[in-house]
Amino acid sequence: MRVLVVEDDVMIGAAVRQWLQRESYAVDWIRDGMRAASALIDEAYDLIVLDLGLPRKDGMELLGQMRKHGHPAPVLIITARDALADRVGALDAGADDYLVKPFDLDELAARLRALARRRGGRSEPAIEIGQLCMNPATHDVMLDNRRIHLTMREFSLLRILMEHPDRPFSRAELERRMYGWDEDVTSNVIEYYISALRRKLGPRWVRNLRGVGWLMPGNS
Repeated sequence: MRVLVVEDDVMIGAAVRQWLQRESYAVDWIRDGMRAASALIDEAYDLIVLDLGLPRKDGMELLGQMRKHGHPAPVLIITARDALADRVGALDAGADDYLVKPFDLDELAARLRALARRRGGRSEPAIEIGQLCMNPATHDVMLDNRRIHLTMREFSLLRILMEHPDRPFSRAELERRMYGWDEDVTSNVIEYYISALRRKLGPRWVRNLRGVGWLMPGNS
């Protein structure tokens, strides 16, 4: 799952990026509104973390442009503006949640998980397909009541596949969803993690569609 963080404060931006990467998100961090507007044209993001007091283009202006052009990604506002009018204005302008600084990074991650659930049409925190169960909050993965130990990248890949059962993903799509701009992607790395998942879960859980990509069957 790919997240755009738009935050000009270096300490806050770096902390949010590092924390979300530990939560298995691919994170792009941008420090001004103009560059963020360009990124939203070039990339498709699953979630957006947006500060309001940005250089070159204010966060509210950026939010308005996003919604005007039909950008569907859920937006979590993070800002020092704590007045009721600011909160109401942002939510009415298209924000999905609003978090006032200073905030706890655990709460930020929990709010993003909630936004991801709503976007995916889920109410339960866990994602289940047959006897395979994943909890994004705890990073627990269970198969036939047996705990499966996954690396961060393996967990990220499995989450993408489980959130979109029966949908094939190409190598390029998986790379985009698993890696941010500042992360190196080596040759055949997706094949490596696909192989690792098939070894740990069993080959029936991840199918290879020759010339297309990989998918997780919804009726596994």
